[in-house]
Amino acid sequence: MKKTALDFWVGLFVVLGFVALLFLALKAGNMSSLSFQQTYAVKLKFDNIGGLKARAPVKSAGVTVGRVGSIGFDANTYQAVVTIDIDKQYQFPKDSSAKILTSGLLGEQYIGLEPGGDDQMLKNGDTITMTQSAVVLENLIGQFLYNKAADSGASKSSAAAPAVPAPAPAPAFPGAASAMGASGAAQ
Repeated sequence: MKKTALDFWVGLFVVLGFVALLFLALKAGNMSSLSFQQTYAVKLKFDNIGGLKARAPVKSAGVTVGRVGSIGFDANTYQAVVTIDIDKQYQFPKDSSAKILTSGLLGEQYIGLEPGGDDQMLKNGDTITMTQSAVVLENLIGQFLYNKAADSGASKSSAAAPAVPAPAPAPAFPGAASAMGASGAAQ
């Protein structure tokens, strides 16, 4: 009797361990939010997608309305082509815009959809043309450092150059100099 109870608890512990490992694997692979709802595919073109990955969420107003289906490269335009799968229950106007956003300072990247005002809705295979690329942190830091170096270089060159007095403005009409001198002397 004792051996059977012990075997049961060991077996239960092993099964729970496998379930926990499966859960962690799905979470790590961003597959835990599998959806079996019908979707429609929409294409987006970006100059830079940063760290966007397949299966990343597509959100509108903070609500997940779809997932990134695939990411490719267009050799003609040299742009990244992202195909998103939007749940059929969410309809967006044709003039909607998309941008790549980051959740938190260094969090995962996702696509944010902003609906437009068109009467016609997006259909399967349509393309959203108004897109905004990802903000790449390395580019921002490089630009900041470049601007700081340019500012310090400009301040050094202005300190080394002798101060030259600005020329006096020319009078607006003949005789204005004498009128200005007279009024300036009167004050």
